[in-house]
Amino acid sequence: MELLMSLAIGLVFAVGVYLILSQSLLRIILGTSLLTHGVHLLLLTMSGLKAGAAPLLGQAPAPYADPLPQALILTSIVISFGVTSFFFVLAYRGYQTLGTDNMEELKGEEDE
Repeated sequence: MELLMSLAIGLVFAVGVYLILSQSLLRIILGTSLLTHGVHLLLLTMSGLKAGAAPLLGQAPAPYADPLPQALILTSIVISFGVTSFFFVLAYRGYQTLGTDNMEELKGEEDE
């Protein structure tokens, strides 16, 4: 199962990097969103199941899931959603002002 998840994470990272390297601002924002989701999957896959006994009295030891990585990933999802929505608002405002989302045209003429 870890091998399948590793391949899926690699694919998500590859698509995210490909989108970040494009010239469209919308694709760049979607690429950063895919990269954050890839990191979430990576952290969840790395945490795995613990082999020791959970700290419960009177029960037989069995594998258990550590709740700390899940809590950190949930916090990261909320933060990445806020940042992505802020990027979308900035991109929309820039498109309204300048009429384009092409990064080469957004640089301006004084940079050339």
